[in-house]
Amino acid sequence: MTTTIQTIRDDFSFLDEWEDRYRYVIELGEALPPFPDAERNATNKVPGCVSQVWLTTERGPGADPVITFTGDSDAHIVRGLVAIMLALFSGKTASEIQKIDAEATLKALGLDEHLSPQRANGLRSMVKRIKRDAEMALAQTA
Repeated sequence: MTTTIQTIRDDFSFLDEWEDRYRYVIELGEALPPFPDAERNATNKVPGCVSQVWLTTERGPGADPVITFTGDSDAHIVRGLVAIMLALFSGKTASEIQKIDAEATLKALGLDEHLSPQRANGLRSMVKRIKRDAEMALAQTA
């Protein structure tokens, strides 16, 4: 995925209506690369999401590895939220991931007040999983 979190912030700032923003989030999800069926398994499933969400983690070499995430969901809007999380976290070092304030980003986008409680919980579960994977990557090199 080539969309950066800054591009998403900029695009959100041009969209005044929430209906347009939701459409944009869905388009972000549609732009995700195909997710392999073999990766749709219990190991990659994110618990705590009402919709099904899968995340894979690829850890680079080194003491503070770059971590690449891929993901998917069976729900259109949630797939877009996965795309936003990937733009926020994927391709960064484990220590950078630990410092990212996902809640502040979601608040800046206005998503915190426009998501149902179930979707907000699902997003928190995704963030928790991503941060846990980064923490494990750092611990494996210690």
